[in-house]
Amino acid sequence: MPRITWPDLPDAVRAEVETILGAPVVAHASHPGGFSPGTADRVTCADGAAAFVKAVHPYLNPDSPDIHRAELRVMRALPAGLPVPALLGGFERDGWVVLVMEYVEADHPTLPWTRESFTPVVDAVLGLSDRLTPSPLELQPASGHCAGMWAGYARCLVQPPDDLDPWVRERLPALAERADVSLAVLDGDTLTHFDLRADNLLLRRGDAPPADRVVVIDWPWAMAGARWADATTMTLELAAQGDPESIRATDDVLERIAAHCGVTTEPLVDTTVGLAGFFTWQCRTPDPPGLPTLRAFQRSLAEGLTAWLKGTRLATW
Repeated sequence: MPRITWPDLPDAVRAEVETILGAPVVAHASHPGGFSPGTADRVTCADGAAAFVKAVHPYLNPDSPDIHRAELRVMRALPAGLPVPALLGGFERDGWVVLVMEYVEADHPTLPWTRESFTPVVDAVLGLSDRLTPSPLELQPASGHCAGMWAGYARCLVQPPDDLDPWVRERLPALAERADVSLAVLDGDTLTHFDLRADNLLLRRGDAPPADRVVVIDWPWAMAGARWADATTMTLELAAQGDPESIRATDDVLERIAAHCGVTTEPLVDTTVGLAGFFTWQCRTPDPPGLPTLRAFQRSLAEGLTAWLKGTRLATW
């Protein structure tokens, strides 16, 4: 199902958004990317002000409204002054869940990642995690949320997919154990985003250093986790590129994160194993309603992370 846009919203919903903005909307532009079938529009008002509007209804996808509700709760709790868009308002009406946020003049990071482009963004994320410790909001512990997700390799042990990489198949017991071990160290008192990747990051336009231009968006999966969790889970995107230089850069970045947070690389590696198992299993499940591209995206991550598992110098299997 294609993403809806501003004109597809009911009149009453659009009117309430305009009340929040204090002026009628005279133009809109839909933003590509992401997986939600709901609207994701830059709207421009008659007074020249711009905002970003996200809205979804259960008829588009039964799970998406709860995702928007979760993000609204987090956005309301985030302290001022963080590198996140300001929340202008949010509401529910007739099944619609709507967020109205500051529009940030920015671009997503350019892919593929390089060592030079990735490192300053990781540094910015580490700084954000420092500022969100302790968490300003009571949230589910990361281990509780991830226990089922991290069981991907364990599920493959019970029911090995026919097309599973032979290297992975031979090491399933060890990989499943490493993923399970990571759950014991994943919790902490940091508010973690837990879904960081290029399409949830923006770089403000301008001449400031890259680390000072980072803006983090899309917060529905926030949970209480270790201070290193966001920087580590974000690194999966670099690792999943799977080429030799990306594998070397991933190892260096994980060492950088561990040094910043005063831990060894072992829990970071184990967490990445858990993510690899999640994508390895999940990409082989049926497409969820209204999200036809999700499984292909997950398969590409699974294949790239498998290449990193084979090539990393931070672990032996």
